[in-house]
Amino acid sequence: MPATETGARPRRSPRSSRLLRPSRPWLRAVLALSGWAALAATALPGGSPARWIPVLFFVAVGPGCALLLPQPPADRLRPAARMEVVALAAPLSLSLATLDATALHLVAGFSVPLFLGSLAAFCTVAALLPGLPLPAATRGAVERERPRDGRSGSRNSAVSDR
Repeated sequence: MPATETGARPRRSPRSSRLLRPSRPWLRAVLALSGWAALAATALPGGSPARWIPVLFFVAVGPGCALLLPQPPADRLRPAARMEVVALAAPLSLSLATLDATALHLVAGFSVPLFLGSLAAFCTVAALLPGLPLPAATRGAVERERPRDGRSGSRNSAVSDR
């Protein structure tokens, strides 16, 4: 770190060091490897549930979870912020899978291994990056203390006081 004019080093804020430190590395590793496991499952016999269950699960939620997770520690977030991740993971994953399949069909190169391989590569890169900030997590989803006057923090209480 560069020294200031007085020779003292500036202090790092705890928030900036927390952003640089990877959170939940085991979760990132699971997300990065999930696509490759689904691709490996395609080598199993055709009608086997051990083949289609991992592929279906990965395509349905894998890329979306890699983009949205990991969020800040779950113990600090309200349930609404945690549910937002769960609610957005599947539609986001299916949208990315649709874009991938459409692009492969347009270039006349669609195959299951290429489709899963490109999604797995995307998921691996996305898992290495920090998660996207979610509106519920950035707009006050962190637990707050209740007002001291005993009133609830809802907007309707302000209207009823008039």
